[in-house]
Amino acid sequence: MSSNLKVHSESVESSGGIFHISPLIRITLIAFYLALTIPLPFLAQASSTPIPPLFLWIGMGLGLIALYGTLSERVIVDEEKIQVAYPSWVPRFFRKGWSLSWTDVKDLKMRTTGQGGLVYYFVSESSEKAYLLPMRVIGFARLVKLVEVHTGIDTKDIRPLAQPWMYLILLGFTVLLLLIDGWTIVTAITQGLINNS
Repeated sequence: MSSNLKVHSESVESSGGIFHISPLIRITLIAFYLALTIPLPFLAQASSTPIPPLFLWIGMGLGLIALYGTLSERVIVDEEKIQVAYPSWVPRFFRKGWSLSWTDVKDLKMRTTGQGGLVYYFVSESSEKAYLLPMRVIGFARLVKLVEVHTGIDTKDIRPLAQPWMYLILLGFTVLLLLIDGWTIVTAITQGLINNS
């Protein structure tokens, strides 16, 4: 019985999978973007700026599509390679993605970010190019285990770049900002009505 469990565990570890960016991260970043931009057209209309509100709405819409496309990143792992890909509607000039064969992985190098966090890069045997290990995906621990299984690199010390509580705090502040946005929009509309009367 225990040998069957071991075989099943090893087959799960060596199998591939598709890993998406965490919904908490996606929701938080999209909400934060909206909180920062939604008041702009209303403020532009209330203050009679030279930029028409319609242009701002169009720009905000394009920005939202670009952000959603970026957050649609997925990591695909199989027996031969690890790949970072995007949906077909995301232009390749905007987000190209990459693919790296397991046999081409030379090492996993650690780098420090400007904020003091740690990120990891795959170093390729065939080129000087480095590939960033995606760290904001659902099932990050399983992804790291698959990397270890396929490359033999010790990954026990690798941790996610940001913990969920960090995004929960940002989401809480984003909700507060959205409430302030609501007050700002109501004030801008009221001010605009007063100026037009």
